[in-house]
Amino acid sequence: MKKLLSIALLLITLSAFAKRPNYYVRINTAYGNCIIRLYNETPGHRDNFIKLVKKGFYNGTLFHRVIQNFMIQGGDPDSKTAKPGAELGNGDVGYTIPAEFRDSLFHKRGVLAAARDDIPSKASSGCQFYIVEGKRFTDEELDKLEQTKLKGRKIPPSERAIYKSVGGAPHLDQNYTVYGEVISGIDMVDRIAAVKKDAKDRPLTDVPMTVELLKRKDCRHLDKILSPPVH
Repeated sequence: MKKLLSIALLLITLSAFAKRPNYYVRINTAYGNCIIRLYNETPGHRDNFIKLVKKGFYNGTLFHRVIQNFMIQGGDPDSKTAKPGAELGNGDVGYTIPAEFRDSLFHKRGVLAAARDDIPSKASSGCQFYIVEGKRFTDEELDKLEQTKLKGRKIPPSERAIYKSVGGAPHLDQNYTVYGEVISGIDMVDRIAAVKKDAKDRPLTDVPMTVELLKRKDCRHLDKILSPPVH
């Protein structure tokens, strides 16, 4: 009897886990907002980001580095009180997150990824992130990237097709951890990437953000919308 009860509890637990919705966050700015789905394939980065969002860590931080056709970067805690023109990008939380590279996760347009220092382990910053705006590539450009910045690593055909049609930043693949993607509001990224900036790529007019974790019911609703129908 006890054994049957244990099995039943295990099945209930597994069923609940299987039905757990993905986590989604909303980034709000004066240039609009976007909703990002956090990847379950990168649990270390997902859970750390959720922890910081719940604390309100990102509220008031700036998108302090923007490069059109590439990405917008934010999450530096020093940016909350930064004076105009001050160099940003060195603020952190005192720890790093081990890299979580996955073959299926790559730098297509709209992905959320972790910034990092140039270190051998490629561990991620504990707080700074970027969202890829990206650009479209030709086969010739992708071939050249494989031979140069990717050091011979071949871009899979399925990813190559996305880089050609949707765009992204393929030279960052397997070097920076991708851990989410924009599922709504990519135009916010485009607007921020296009603002006027100084020689250090900091916007001349501050671009502060607030970040919120969506409620469980909203996450379930988004999962239902985004999941393909089962036949």
